[in-house]
Amino acid sequence: MTLTAEDTLRELHTDEGTLRYHEAGDGPPLLLLHGSGPGVTGWRNYRGNLPLFAKHFRCLALEFPGFGVSDPTDENPMMAAPKAVLRFLDGLGLDRVDVIGNSMGGFVAAGLAVAHKDLFRRVVTIGGVGRNILSPGPSEGLNLLVEFAENPTRQNLVQWLRSMVHDQSLLTEELIEERWVSATEPATLEASRRIYGRQAMAAMQAAQAHSDQPIWAALHKITAPTLLTWGRDDRVTPLESALIPMRTIPKAELHVLPDCGHWAMIEQKEAWESAVLAFLTRPEAS
Repeated sequence: MTLTAEDTLRELHTDEGTLRYHEAGDGPPLLLLHGSGPGVTGWRNYRGNLPLFAKHFRCLALEFPGFGVSDPTDENPMMAAPKAVLRFLDGLGLDRVDVIGNSMGGFVAAGLAVAHKDLFRRVVTIGGVGRNILSPGPSEGLNLLVEFAENPTRQNLVQWLRSMVHDQSLLTEELIEERWVSATEPATLEASRRIYGRQAMAAMQAAQAHSDQPIWAALHKITAPTLLTWGRDDRVTPLESALIPMRTIPKAELHVLPDCGHWAMIEQKEAWESAVLAFLTRPEAS
């Protein structure tokens, strides 16, 4: 199956701006939520996986506001994302879906699964959920994101991209240029600063420190079966971050992929797809 960004792109007009998304396939709805970082989009995260999943599901790869595809937001894009998901599903008339979330998308999915226990039938995350236990935080990858947000040079972008993957040969000039053009678009760069600028990161850490219940401490409220997928060599959300969600989410499973960084769905594409498809198509427990 050959899919293109243009052929799959759709629009949903809402009372808070237009949400854009990529749709492919028929069947039960599968929501795909992308991560954050310079030049990210839902299409770039999942374009390699859509052909397989579209054989089994109606795939809906949402573009979060603030990342240059959907209409922009005045909020911190990370704070705007959960509300965008709810508007999106309501606008499409969907009240229960499967969800795959990469990094920030996994964090958003977990938060929604805590607050709306019937929203997701099954949840798949790719890194991004939990917290560092053994290593300092922010992690190497997050610190490199801050460096790019504060000083958006091509060299800083490349340094961050290197932290995302185990196999450095994946970072082709084409990929770097694609990310560079998108990441340095003024509105997108400003949105990145609202998430990863030094002041934004400090404010986020302070808020978490004073929260009555940070998201990692509420994971036990997720009732949907959950598959945590992780790159063994993840330098953005280290593998140890999986320990708390693995232990506290009641129906959690953990699949660890070797020779793999933060982009498991790209770097270990076939192995990741096999594990996720088996999980999502497994018969319901009686």
